[in-house]
Parts: sequence; structure tokens; C-alpha cells
Amino acid sequence: MNSQSIIGLILTFNEEININACIDSLHFCDNIIVFDSFSTDRTVDIAKAAGATVLQRKFDNYAAQRNAALQYVPENVKWILMIDADERITPELQHEIISNISQKDNSNTLYRVRRKDQFMGRWIKRSSGYPTWFPRLFRNGQVTVDREINEEYNTQGNIANLNNHLMHYPFSKGLAWWIERHNKYSSMEVKTLSSEFKQSIPWSLALSQDAVERRKFQKQLIYRLPGRPQIMFLALYILRRGFLDGKAGYQYCKLRMMYETMIDLKIQERNLINKQID
Repeated sequence: MNSQSIIGLILTFNEEININACIDSLHFCDNIIVFDSFSTDRTVDIAKAAGATVLQRKFDNYAAQRNAALQYVPENVKWILMIDADERITPELQHEIISNISQKDNSNTLYRVRRKDQFMGRWIKRSSGYPTWFPRLFRNGQVTVDREINEEYNTQGNIANLNNHLMHYPFSKGLAWWIERHNKYSSMEVKTLSSEFKQSIPWSLALSQDAVERRKFQKQLIYRLPGRPQIMFLALYILRRGFLDGKAGYQYCKLRMMYETMIDLKIQERNLINKQID
């Protein structure tokens, strides 16, 4: 590997529909690792045929899975590009990544990117809450991951943003799969929130210059408000002008409201059960 070597790292479980295109978008990486959660479809076979190294670990939560995957990256690798199977690196983002990691005076340890979420054949720019920044590129050994769902990435070094985008296809496996997945997500979110609610709202982050830090504050505040699913719908559809995304925007905003409703109902269910136990 060269002095600025980079590995593509993909977490998978039953991604036979996505994995080939995802690996193909990482062709510029020196190596590709598929960190699989014992898929029962053809994911592993397709990944191996595409030239990726496949490792497997039983899934427990996203933070633990990502941290475990990072431990398998060889020490001589300088950069890790960790993406999900339903994401694609565009040629423009590829060139920007290569340009940044090739700089000799680069002191950054983590880069964030924005995603273009696709639904019903179009980019739902406004209704998806764009722009949201996601950590995807970082120096080997310089990052750890916290929070079981909607993970948080920690680094002691400098953080920078990339200008170009990831393409994101969250509905590539169908609407039923998306709903099933978010049913699981909502349960994981409730588990995480149950401990976070015991902490005070991080008001110090309210005016942070870092969009990710401000989002932490906003999330902790909004999750304590009554009528939050309806607030989320109005925020995305009206304030963020999701109505300009047409039918796709309206339908997606309804799906987001449904997801937030599942979280709220499961929180209520959990509180009721705890009262009965007490």
C-alpha cells in the first residue's frame, strides 16, 4: 500500500441487492473490508467475488459493530472510509477524498459528508432534513464510536467537512423492509433515550458553531416535547419546504412522522411497564 493508503469498510447484513454497487463505488481504495453480521442471503458470496475481504461478527448494536470492525484494519493503513451498503461514493467525492488525504500537511483526523437521500426516483432534498453531516472518512486509530443507534464519532483531532455528497438509497430493498428496519431502530432508540433522559439537556451546545453538536442539543430538546411526531412532520414538510419535493416529499414526511410515533409509543409502553414493576 502507498503512504496514503485507504481502506473501504462496509457493514452488512443481507445486502445482496446493494453490495456489488457499493463495492464498485470504492474501487479507488487499496482494499475493501465487508464486515458482515452473518447474512443469510448471497451478500458474502457477492462481496468475495467482487474482491472484498469478508469478516463476520454477530451484531449487537451499531456502535459496537463499528468499533469491532475498526479493530480489523491493519495498522499500516492510514485512512478508513466507512460507508453503509446503501450508500455510493460519487466520482466527485472520490476525487475530493483522494485530494484531501494526499495533502502532506493535512492535520485532520475526521471528515464528514452530506447524503443525497433518494426516494420514489428523486432526491428528497428538503423533506429529508438536508443537510445533515455524517462522519465517513477518518484516520486509522483516531476515532471511536458511541451510542447504539444514530452513532456518535469521537476524535481528539481536527474535524473537517467535504463538499461533495454520498448517494443514499434507503429504500433500495423496498418500503416493507424500510418499515421493518425502522421498527427495530425505534426500539433501539428508546433503549438509548431511556438513559439519556436521565441526563440534563446540553444547553451549552445550543449555539455551537458545529452543526453536529447543535443537532445533539436539538435532539435532546425535541425528544422531550409533547406532540413531537407532528412537530417533526411540520418541521420537514413546512419549515424545510418538503412540499417542494412533490409527492415523494409528502410521503416521506409521513413515514418520518410514523417512525417518531413508534418511538413515542414505545417510550410510553416502557414507562407503563416500569410503573407496574415498581
